[in-house]
Amino acid sequence: MSKSCKHSIHGHQSHFGWNNAFAPEVTAAPGDIVEFETIDSSGGQLLPTSTAADIPNMDFGRFCPLSGPVYIDGAEPGDALKVTILDLAPSGTGWTANIPPFGLLVDDFQEPALHRWTYDKNNLEPAAFGPHIRVPLKPFIGTIGLAPSTSGLHSVIPPRRVGGNMDIRDLSVGVELYLPVEVPGALLSVGDTHAAQGDGEVCGTAIESQLKVSLKLELEKGANFQFPRFNTPGPVSRGLDIKGYKVTTGIGPDLMENARVAVSEMIDALTMDHGLSAIDAYLLCSVCGDLKISDIVDMPNWVVSFYFPYVVFD
Repeated sequence: MSKSCKHSIHGHQSHFGWNNAFAPEVTAAPGDIVEFETIDSSGGQLLPTSTAADIPNMDFGRFCPLSGPVYIDGAEPGDALKVTILDLAPSGTGWTANIPPFGLLVDDFQEPALHRWTYDKNNLEPAAFGPHIRVPLKPFIGTIGLAPSTSGLHSVIPPRRVGGNMDIRDLSVGVELYLPVEVPGALLSVGDTHAAQGDGEVCGTAIESQLKVSLKLELEKGANFQFPRFNTPGPVSRGLDIKGYKVTTGIGPDLMENARVAVSEMIDALTMDHGLSAIDAYLLCSVCGDLKISDIVDMPNWVVSFYFPYVVFD
């Protein structure tokens, strides 16, 4: 068996959107390790000096840059690319924003908002959101995927069967992710890395933070997976269960409307119980609260619950 090689992709080796005509930045063999330097999801437009007033002036065509692509020798349609996440090295800074018209509650929050984060990149201690609120961190990859078989340029925003902008917070160190291959060479790209996020990413952003990503790439020939799947190396908790949760619900025949109601109810509860502004509560819900489908069988009404961890309050 040949010895694996290590490859590097730097921040300038990036692209916008998905296109199977993009030339690969590197070619890797199965078993090789690739290290990616990512750019934050604003494309570097939100600086330490930026304010909410800068958000409407951003070039949204530069959002969600992807580092890559990587061509994997021997990858063919019908195979699965097995990606093992070896390491995620955080930068220590990040941001969370409300960027209209994006987010679950866009009708309720039509003004831009921006929160800047700093955190300990070595020990990953919970990051402060004001004097009495600290959010536990769990770095992960928000966007990781392969080129689709359909020709032309495709937006990075919606996820698809070859992966992409899935925003699954458990795609962290130790995970084995399997992505369906649709084009020769697979053409893997990575971006939109986060320091923390709640399930649902309800305001549309997490703690958006640059990470250095190390991945091992292997092939499962003829796997014929229809959609991505992954294995975790152990429990996926971020330690948020220690003090319990406040939980709100939405009940009705429409899961999306139920999700909106559950989050809106939580925002009301946080503003009343903890004196938060509505926009701060919305941003916090996005980075540390979890949307869950609690009941999808008792027709005609389904239950969506929103869990907010008490542990974030000192």
